[in-house]
Amino acid sequence: MSEPPETVDVAVVGAGLAGLVAARELTRAGRSVAVLEARDRVGGRLLNVPVGDGAVVEIGGQWVGPTQLRVRELADSLGVGTYPTYDEGDKLFEYAGRIRRYRGSIPRINAAVLADVAQAQLRIDRMARRVPLEAPWRAPKALEWDSQTCWSWIRRHTATEGARKLLALGIEAVWAADPADLSLLHLLFYTHSGGSFDELIGTSGGAQQDRLVGGSQVLAQRLAEQLADAITLEAPVRRIERDDGSVRVIADPGSTRAAAVIVAVPPALCGRIVYDPPLPAQRDQLTQRMPQGSVVKCLAVYERPFWREQGLSGQATSTEGPVKVMFDNTPQEGSPGVLLGFLEGRQARELAQWSAEARRNAVVACLARVFGEAAGRPSEYIEKVWAEEEWTRGCYGCYMPPGGWMDFGPALRAPIGPVHWAGAETAVVWNGYMDGAVSSGERAAAQALATLA
Repeated sequence: MSEPPETVDVAVVGAGLAGLVAARELTRAGRSVAVLEARDRVGGRLLNVPVGDGAVVEIGGQWVGPTQLRVRELADSLGVGTYPTYDEGDKLFEYAGRIRRYRGSIPRINAAVLADVAQAQLRIDRMARRVPLEAPWRAPKALEWDSQTCWSWIRRHTATEGARKLLALGIEAVWAADPADLSLLHLLFYTHSGGSFDELIGTSGGAQQDRLVGGSQVLAQRLAEQLADAITLEAPVRRIERDDGSVRVIADPGSTRAAAVIVAVPPALCGRIVYDPPLPAQRDQLTQRMPQGSVVKCLAVYERPFWREQGLSGQATSTEGPVKVMFDNTPQEGSPGVLLGFLEGRQARELAQWSAEARRNAVVACLARVFGEAAGRPSEYIEKVWAEEEWTRGCYGCYMPPGGWMDFGPALRAPIGPVHWAGAETAVVWNGYMDGAVSSGERAAAQALATLA
């Protein structure tokens, strides 16, 4: 364990995508930087795992969409290409005890249910466009929207139980939370931030369209190669002291004094650092109101992607669960075959308390029910319970419960003297995604540079 430098222009807390991008921007501007990372690796919520013969799959964040321009530009600058998520053949939908095959984006179920879902999504998109991305609390109906959960809005504005189940499934898939957890205003802000509800949940043309060659963590690894001398691993930051416009950042291996600090970890983890003097009440209470989502990412590995031979895309959804969203996550090389399944929201919280063996059995049994007996015999099973990660405590990101945006939203991005905030949850466009992490790092670096001028 090495010690961080004694003095730099800017200290950066966290070597996820946001922190590394911020550090790169600062070094390009000729400033000295110290990046302090609690883990023994870079990447934060981006993590590759090997599956043999040099191939990797992602056990953390992985997809990029066509309108996610900041992360695509970053990938280009680092020489990292993309390739499409496998999207050929039929999709599967488990609903009301039946497995249905379908093409396109709409499963063949009751027309009344589909019409109910369509009108709800149209209303969501229309309301979302009225939410200012820089200040959601200034939306025309902000108080009304932030005073209710998504669950209560869905109950009032849908007529069929099927539509409620499908909308709940979509919310779980995007936020790793249940409709009862989220403020309606947060759903609307997030929808506007990503373009539309369809873009959030879609594959081709949506947020899940493409994957990164070499796995998403390669972005962080290549940024780290450019910043190698500036990064200190296994250096959890415990305390940040402000004194006469400068800061002292105290980590386990030692302390660093800087003119400014960028804290690039999720708000929930920002609140676990001790600040002297203490944070203003509004900022501290914000960190108490932005919980991380609950997700277990599960990968079943097979000799080959056998479902492709059956004319299936590997994409499936289920209202039964416990795995409700599934993808073909086979590496670009075409082998081994990998099926990806998510446990999300309440389902993740419940199954995370099971033994690893019991959880594996439940996931594999669900895959076998949806994709057939062959899916019940994986050669390897890999999972990550992100809420158990000490320096993450949940995924995919944070969300706002009712009252969060109205009462505490202005504190999300506002600097406190020399202390600046970054991370995907602070982004305006593609909030919560890798793209948002990149833009947040750029913004925080610009703010810090302005204070140094």
